[in-house]
Amino acid sequence: MSEIESAADELRQARESGTPCPPLRGRLLPEGDVETAYLVQQLQVRRWLDAGHRRVGAKIGLTSRAVQESFGVFQPDFGVLLDDMVVPDGAEVPKGRLLQPRVEAEVAFVLGADLPDERITGVDVIRAVDHLLPAIEIVDSRVADWKISIVDTVADNASSGMFVLGTTPRRLAEVDLRLCGMVLERAGEPVSVGAGAACLGNPLHAVQWLAQTMARSGDPLRAGDVVLSGALGPMVPVTPGAAYEARISGLGSVRVCFSGEAS
Repeated sequence: MSEIESAADELRQARESGTPCPPLRGRLLPEGDVETAYLVQQLQVRRWLDAGHRRVGAKIGLTSRAVQESFGVFQPDFGVLLDDMVVPDGAEVPKGRLLQPRVEAEVAFVLGADLPDERITGVDVIRAVDHLLPAIEIVDSRVADWKISIVDTVADNASSGMFVLGTTPRRLAEVDLRLCGMVLERAGEPVSVGAGAACLGNPLHAVQWLAQTMARSGDPLRAGDVVLSGALGPMVPVTPGAAYEARISGLGSVRVCFSGEAS
């Protein structure tokens, strides 16, 4: 069995058993080998699609300097969003669905056109966006204690877990993405604050990076895709039984709850 298959199998076993695995780097995957880590991610995605899941978009990770510094990585990454990751606004995430969940607030872009060219510009992205939504991404790691490097998180589908979208779409022209402020609250108390500029200077820059990167990979962004553009502030460990609400200026709010027992 190849190292790529072994790494994918360990991540699957961690997900299914609820017990995180040790870091992959330096053990199954070479330190710093992001290219091989993406091959692990791609193998997992193929397995999920073969099992009947549907791709609904993509996410950008590690766009916030605060998040990058917390894990000692200094470049964005991306993962795939699937239909079973969607949580309705205000719904509860049940016990056992996630291993080590954390939450962060983001701007979600919903595309109205394909972005197939790796040479796309910011203007191309603006033309392709149909609408924006406030989002809470529930990140998760199958690697024990979140002891991840860029290799670990990329292989683990960019530490994807679940995501929640608000229900009040806004047009791109209605929102100042660079200056929009964000507050994420737990039980009414702020636990994370930030702004659009924390996401690679502007969430539009993050989406452009993602579109170029995915076009080069041969799996470009398509009309109808949801794109989670990256954290606007520090991510926060989930407290079982807590409710979290994110408010983003110009976009409104989005809310999610967690089971009172450990997830």
